[in-house]
Amino acid sequence: MSVIEVTRVVADQRAEETVTTGTKAWQLFTDSPEVIAARVGGELKDLSYELADGDECEGVAISSDDGRAILRHSTAHVLAQAVQDLFPEAKLGIGPPVENGFYYDFDVAEPFKPEDLVKLETRMRKIIKDNQKFARRVTNDDDARVELADEPYKLELIGLKGGAAEAAEGASAEVGAGELTIYDNLGRSGEIVWKDLCRGPHLPTTKRIPAFKLMRTAAAYWRGSEKNPQLQRIYGTAWESKEELDAYLHRLEEAERRDHRKLGKELDLFSFPETIGAGLPVFHPKGGVLKRVMEDYVRQRHIDEGFLYVGTPHIAKEDLYYTSGHLPYFADGMFPALDSDGTKYRLKAMNCPMHNEIFRSRGRSYRELPLRFFEFGTVYRDEKSGVLQGLTRVRMITQDDSHSYVEKDKAGEEIRHLLDFVLSLLRDFGLNDFYLELSTRDETGEKKDKFIGTDEQWAEATSILQEVCESTGLQLVPDPGGAAFYGPKVSVQAKDAIGRTWQMSTIQYDFAQPERFGLEYQSADGTRQQPVMIHSAKFGSIERFFGVLVEHYAGAFPPWLAPVQVTAIPIAERHDDYLREVAAKMSAAGIRVDVDLSDDRMQKKIRNAQLQKVPFMVIAGDQDIEAGAVSFRYRDGRQDNGVPIEEAVRRIREAIDTRVQV
Repeated sequence: MSVIEVTRVVADQRAEETVTTGTKAWQLFTDSPEVIAARVGGELKDLSYELADGDECEGVAISSDDGRAILRHSTAHVLAQAVQDLFPEAKLGIGPPVENGFYYDFDVAEPFKPEDLVKLETRMRKIIKDNQKFARRVTNDDDARVELADEPYKLELIGLKGGAAEAAEGASAEVGAGELTIYDNLGRSGEIVWKDLCRGPHLPTTKRIPAFKLMRTAAAYWRGSEKNPQLQRIYGTAWESKEELDAYLHRLEEAERRDHRKLGKELDLFSFPETIGAGLPVFHPKGGVLKRVMEDYVRQRHIDEGFLYVGTPHIAKEDLYYTSGHLPYFADGMFPALDSDGTKYRLKAMNCPMHNEIFRSRGRSYRELPLRFFEFGTVYRDEKSGVLQGLTRVRMITQDDSHSYVEKDKAGEEIRHLLDFVLSLLRDFGLNDFYLELSTRDETGEKKDKFIGTDEQWAEATSILQEVCESTGLQLVPDPGGAAFYGPKVSVQAKDAIGRTWQMSTIQYDFAQPERFGLEYQSADGTRQQPVMIHSAKFGSIERFFGVLVEHYAGAFPPWLAPVQVTAIPIAERHDDYLREVAAKMSAAGIRVDVDLSDDRMQKKIRNAQLQKVPFMVIAGDQDIEAGAVSFRYRDGRQDNGVPIEEAVRRIREAIDTRVQV
């Protein structure tokens, strides 16, 4: 038998190895039990893949991102097999891996019930215990149609192979350009016990699935279109160990406890009245306090950073958005036109066109640059009802929106200034763990026409953003195709207290709008030059940032942000007037304080303040009045008795001024 040379890569260690013809990838990794697939020449392959001379073969660990995706896709196949075992008439849709899990769609006569998931999990465990082998088999369209004649949705995917299927929701996990393949699940005697149209790769056997759980069911339209039949979707999750599964389920429980929609109601912060409309929040007095504190802080920070505060209308003539390029490039995100005496107006979906009009309202000189405009501009986006999610996805978006007009050779300097500003702001709000994401245009050709500007403009703008991002020392993650139509952007991705990542601030390089609006300034040599425009939003959206903060702190805000910073609790009614006087002194010191004058007993009042997550309580009885003091109680239950009023005020004021968490 002839020999071949391959390169084996395990944990970044490369070694040239001589193996015989017919060697399978798994034979290179018998000493690496965590390897469940291989990357050969940059492509993911099953471990059963036969190596060729010159191949570079890298092991894929089950705990890696690719390894988890393969694990979850294989678990989706086991789910589908279990469904067809228990519900023989079920027709198969698609079953791709998704973030933290997988799903599979089925056409069944009746929606799945919770007890069905219990039965399916039991059946899945039996399939896993049976140690069925995942076996890849190349076929052709005609043979596949015969084999899958009873699966109408698979037949449709075969007809779309290499074309529209790639754009279909999850369909790329099933078919794509190149070979058409079926994966057989083989029993102990090598017999086919189940099969599915699939691109793979998969785990070697079902027994390599360490830990999984079915999560929930939902309705889903076939290929994501309301024009198609509605199927039943089962969501699940799978992990490389029981410990990782348990940790994930704990994170879900913690996320549910922190859900800002639930806490918003419990803490009386905001609501979404049906009479006003979906995605249109109203902030209640306590929520209004928190929102005002956020706005006051960021307004002053902008002023300190050299921004000029401006204001613009909520509607504008439609022509303005043709000039900016948002129509037609962003038309799907805007509400339909309003007609007033034959003139079409649009609800504002972005502030930048109006800031451009302020810039060109008079002549500008290089001496004014960088010229920085800022406003709290409320914009309106026609988000579809299915994607609305509390405050984190709304139709009314209040942006701390700013635009810097700079000389072209100063663009990098301004971006660095803005990025420093953004990171310091996030840290002040208690977010300290972030990475950067650089969004560029799609270079594939077919989507290139969704972006305006020349190749040279995009290359220059992207290079400047990338250089500034890399200078921060933070991780920089590419996001191909995620840019705005008018230029690349960098977004700050921040992790919250339980490790979830949220997209927060954005900084965008715009070479298009200054040209479209004819913006100019007089340079030092007397010539007319075009500025570069840098968009930046520090919160991004006040509503979204508000929701993130609620979840980050689980509603227990640090004193400087808390809507109520102190609750004053009299032990008996005769102590009311004394605590009113204490509260007045605190209010005079700029402290937000409420006096609980309800008929509840003292312990119930303490409990109510704890449920409202108030940072501090001051309690007073007869002895406190005699001593001119209060009992000072912290949110965590610690209590100091006999604290003089001035000392209590000092403690609270210090906690507010230093932005500590208590």
